[in-house]
Amino acid sequence: MQNLTDLPSNTTSSINLSVIVKVCVVIPFFIAFLFFILLTLYTFASHRQIFDSSRYILFTYMLINDTLQLLSSVSLFLLVMGGVQFAIVFCAPLLFVSTATFLNTPLILSTMSLERYVAIFYPLHRPAIWRPEWIWIIILSLWIISCILPTVDFVLMRLKPGVDVYSTPVLCKTAVLNASPIQALFKVSLNGIFFAVVAVVILFTYIRILLETRQMRQDRVSVRKALHTVLLHGLQLLLSVMAFSQPVAELLLFQRVSLSQADMSFIYYFCFILLPRFLSPLIYGLRDETLKSYMKKAMPCYGACIDPHKDVKITK
Repeated sequence: MQNLTDLPSNTTSSINLSVIVKVCVVIPFFIAFLFFILLTLYTFASHRQIFDSSRYILFTYMLINDTLQLLSSVSLFLLVMGGVQFAIVFCAPLLFVSTATFLNTPLILSTMSLERYVAIFYPLHRPAIWRPEWIWIIILSLWIISCILPTVDFVLMRLKPGVDVYSTPVLCKTAVLNASPIQALFKVSLNGIFFAVVAVVILFTYIRILLETRQMRQDRVSVRKALHTVLLHGLQLLLSVMAFSQPVAELLLFQRVSLSQADMSFIYYFCFILLPRFLSPLIYGLRDETLKSYMKKAMPCYGACIDPHKDVKITK
């Protein structure tokens, strides 16, 4: 393999420029996301009555999970872009958190879709597990399930020859821990089953709420809003699933598109890893009138920034 020191100076300059552009694209999005997270958590801390709703508890959990996912994935991204190498014993925790939180996202999406389903079909006799005081059991279960795959992945880990866990410096990439073809096949198969089950759950809730929309004569507005929310969850899930199509896309487009493998990997990272996390605040933070009203009180310019021509009605 050609070493970077063997490349011509103009090629090295173009590589450095590409790295700078990628970092300058990712960092502003990341900062904007963190700003919204801090504003939302501050709003929730100032209005504890929000936690009387299972919906907002799940929303808070989703934001925390997405924050951990972005912190770990952006850290890995910056380390790879900077060419920083260190031992696998320090790399593994970052990869574990990144993988677990990535898998946790579709679980949360399906759970939030089911919560909308329960709220519509059982408004007065909601099952105990979906009540605010018991919703933490569901959240703990989601964490346990999402940690199973990375745990099994590390148990089956087969490193490349000559790589020592404690001393050999490596770029912190998933490929470092997935050197075995059997391990890679197992991971792809398990991911496929995992996302298929989540897709079935979201599709089921969408169809049931859609049928309910046609039958109900009262409160059709809230049912339609729930239907749109579930549909947006399905879009988020689709974007997450697309992340697994990268090897196939690279194989099909490598000869047709004048992009390097590094550039194509970045496009996939931005569109199918970062973008679905940025959609989460938009789905709830900008569409939920109650949350918007509280945020408007927490930061007066919030409402004007979202819609300067509309006065958001404060819901008590």
